Amino acid sequence: MQRNQIDISFRPRDPGMPVEWRVERGLTPYPDALVAMEERVAAIRDEGAPELVWLVEHPPLYTAGTSATPADLLQPDRFPVFATGRGGEYTYHGPGQRVAYVMLDLKRRREDVRAFVAALEAWTIGALDRVNIRSERREDRVGVWVARPDKPPLPDGSPAEDKIAAIGIRLRRWVSYHGISINIEPDLTHFSGIVPCGVSEHGVTSLVDLGLPITLGEFDVVLRQAFEDVFGQTVQIASS
Repeated sequence: MQRNQIDISFRPRDPGMPVEWRVERGLTPYPDALVAMEERVAAIRDEGAPELVWLVEHPPLYTAGTSATPADLLQPDRFPVFATGRGGEYTYHGPGQRVAYVMLDLKRRREDVRAFVAALEAWTIGALDRVNIRSERREDRVGVWVARPDKPPLPDGSPAEDKIAAIGIRLRRWVSYHGISINIEPDLTHFSGIVPCGVSEHGVTSLVDLGLPITLGEFDVVLRQAFEDVFGQTVQIASS
């Protein structure tokens, strides 16, 4: 598949209110994030609250999506494990990883779940483009991937590639929540406690692992720019 061969826009039909963009400081406990997302999703649907992209970091933990296979949790006692209603399998969250929780009203935009996931991938790819990281989506597996010509090919002869971003979403009455996670500078050894997203033949990488020294704050700038390319206008709000 050729790189970036998608042209997806999820801008609202009626621009109305811009999407609120909030950056949380410090480490956010995962249960607190779940409660906050549930409350905001209900407020968007029932009260007309603004849509929200919420950027957080979590302490080290594993989450299990609705398709998680127990055998893929290789070290169940290593970090806390949280069952979650998002799609997908096991994933890791921890310091140095930018998690973006995306609470958008798809009734205002486009009621197409597969296209929405592709739009999230396009957003991530666009952000990585801005820091000169070439990345791609794959039709047979969700997430964003980078080629690793510096690594040996796979046993079947196909080129090695690593996952740099994971995507897992849930919809409630056509309002999305959960979202994406992009590896900036996490401890990559922490991924060894799971089979990330059920894919064992490929590895994981990060911006720093690829030789790009960048902070979360610096990456947040390009992440917001790339979001607006796909989803429309944002407005910065203060963290809690």
